[in-house]
Amino acid sequence: MSASEQLSASNPIEAMAQRARVAALESARLDGGARRAALELMAAALEANKAQIAEANALDLSAAEENGVSGAMLNRLRLDEAGVVKVAAAVREVAAQDDPLGAVDDEVVRPNGLRVGRMRIPLGVVAMIYESRPNVTADAAALCLKAGNAVILRGGSEAFYSNRAIADAIRAGLAESKVPVDAVQLVGTTDRAAINTLLEQEEWIDLVIPRGGEGLIRAVTEKSRIPVLQHYKGVCHIFIDESAPTSLAAEIVLNAKVQRPGVCNALETLLVHKVAAPRVLPIIAEQLTADGVELRGCSDTVALLEGAEVGEATEDDWHEEYLDLILAVRVVDNMEAALDHIAKYGSSHTEAILTEDQSNGGRFVSAVQSSTVLVNASTRFADGGELGLGAEIGISTSKLHAFGPMGVRELTTRKFVVFGDGQIRT
Repeated sequence: MSASEQLSASNPIEAMAQRARVAALESARLDGGARRAALELMAAALEANKAQIAEANALDLSAAEENGVSGAMLNRLRLDEAGVVKVAAAVREVAAQDDPLGAVDDEVVRPNGLRVGRMRIPLGVVAMIYESRPNVTADAAALCLKAGNAVILRGGSEAFYSNRAIADAIRAGLAESKVPVDAVQLVGTTDRAAINTLLEQEEWIDLVIPRGGEGLIRAVTEKSRIPVLQHYKGVCHIFIDESAPTSLAAEIVLNAKVQRPGVCNALETLLVHKVAAPRVLPIIAEQLTADGVELRGCSDTVALLEGAEVGEATEDDWHEEYLDLILAVRVVDNMEAALDHIAKYGSSHTEAILTEDQSNGGRFVSAVQSSTVLVNASTRFADGGELGLGAEIGISTSKLHAFGPMGVRELTTRKFVVFGDGQIRT
């Protein structure tokens, strides 16, 4: 027995990572039809086991309620039989996407006659560390497998039974396919030490994707020996420029803040041009407060909305991702001041400008360096499904190797391929 085999025998996490590497190499050699068929079998197995998955979820819900979990957190955890059917449908949607692998593009012919192109290939082994939502177990597995990768899943303890039931169903589906069963593995313990061990497997794992709160992502980034795709938080901004129509501005701001305030693409800071502020802010403030939004404004905002319930914003408010019905509001002198504010306080997630001035829209899009920039649309569209990716495994606010919502293509990389007819280098 080799030294590595002896080590893996005493280290189940490393053994899991080694099996994932073997599975990834086998999966990469399969054609797109085999991967699609495997996903279809996964979806069928999820539906066939929907009762067992719902029963497992009931155990998680019961434990969560005993621990005082309620409201949005409990809703994110809930997965009944109808929900499992939706999860299976999402897997089928990924299956139906075009195969991301194998095509050669960006081909050029060099002066010596060599044809040089780029071919999209799998990343290899992905470790997914996530919290709360059990549907992520199926979504991550489907996206990774569609791109020819293997995935190691480590969900949160609050969804332990749900995640295990979903993973068991997925592996049952894979057992009937050409994709190796070990292309999807779930870490079967809630011991946090398992995460630390997982993050040490740089020989076998190519990428770590944490999905959850800022604390989880910072902890993973700090401890990992493996490249990590980061998304610390979503401090999303909307800038209302002087030409923005009042009705358009009010409707978009209300949607961006209120429609689903507890997600990373919800609006957290509103910036308003000083010329537009007297016209638009009173109307926007009235609508937001009617929907229960607490406003925290700069001194100009407080003065302009005299008589309204507006708290004085502090320096901390400009940095804050509230994930709640709270909005920071600042009146700015011009677009350059808005851009300066975003550069200082933003989190590289999502920003929008509301304007009727095409040149202002172009200037904003060019100058803002966040992963998604919108003109005259809600920040809530910063989502893989809404942007045409079909599904997303997460949103990256780091620029290597993906930036913004990540779908199947973002779970691949590219290699150079070169075609010659006998050329040698001189």
